[in-house]
Amino acid sequence: MQRLVLVGGGYGNVRVMNHLFSDGLPNDVEVILIDREPYHCMKTEYYALAAGTISDKEVRVSFPNHPQLKIVNAEVTKINLAEKKVELKDADDVSYDTLVVGLGCEDKYHGVPGAPEHTLSIQSIRKVRHTAQELHCMPSGSTVSIVGGGLSGIEVASELCESRKDLNIRLYDRGERILSTFPERVSHYIQEWFENNGVTVINKSNITKVEPGYLYNNDEANATNAVIWTAGIQAHHLVQELDIEKGAGGRAIVTEHHYLPDHPEVFMVGDCAYYDQAPSAQLSEAQGDQIYKVLKARWNDQPEPKLEPIKLKGMVGSLGKKKGFAEFMGKPLTGRVARLLKSGILWMYRYHNG
Repeated sequence: MQRLVLVGGGYGNVRVMNHLFSDGLPNDVEVILIDREPYHCMKTEYYALAAGTISDKEVRVSFPNHPQLKIVNAEVTKINLAEKKVELKDADDVSYDTLVVGLGCEDKYHGVPGAPEHTLSIQSIRKVRHTAQELHCMPSGSTVSIVGGGLSGIEVASELCESRKDLNIRLYDRGERILSTFPERVSHYIQEWFENNGVTVINKSNITKVEPGYLYNNDEANATNAVIWTAGIQAHHLVQELDIEKGAGGRAIVTEHHYLPDHPEVFMVGDCAYYDQAPSAQLSEAQGDQIYKVLKARWNDQPEPKLEPIKLKGMVGSLGKKKGFAEFMGKPLTGRVARLLKSGILWMYRYHNG
């Protein structure tokens, strides 16, 4: 009996499971999914959960149900490559023949003093719940500072603006214009939306320290009641602890077939794998598609398949519930159409996976 162990129930491993259980899983393969949570969480919607504009239930999707699937709800404490096992907290270790690691990411604080201790996070469902509780209980007139003007920071700021109009919201961005990787037209549209809705954007910022009640920008103290950190991510610490070659953000260097060069039985997916494109749910799913092709070839005693470079269709973001922005098939979109596009993608994901 072959044992395939999937560590982490994120977008990449959910995609692997969807293929496994719909395309004919060999009878001699046992699949074990290890995750702290009893359901898949739609991380792309964490910003709305933090702001309080959607409920916890709306980000949860049930894991697949299959007779050859066993789900273990436990916290992973170590990936033991030498002994080919996954060590768990308060549970028995799980051995594997093949392993797919999709543990996700953690905040990257860039060495800023006080940032790990005094900021709120949206990188895990448990941290998002804590962040939401803090934001919900803030008195009227409180100041919330969001560090990082990328996609996550923009969506948190806009959603919080709609949820708590009584708060003062500041968005700190390092660039000369917000979301500088997008076309200028999109950046200007987002900037105008924030101006019209009372969100203060502080460009060319450089956060140097965080203290209780204060955020230091270019060493100047700014009074604040809360700080939400969206200024960078890195691979899960268990991946960073592995004695393997790593790239930017502590992500594992993998072959073109997504496995470790010295451990062909270990695949890395999503934020755990170094790739030449920015991490995203869309990229994780595409990696999951290709990992399944490799697994299928191995089980059928076939050569490794030729895999084409992953090409993403684009990126979409929201500005509250009615407006949005996107770069889709190389074309920038703004306004209601972009928001409808994102809503449609989310509906299709829930329908396909739920």
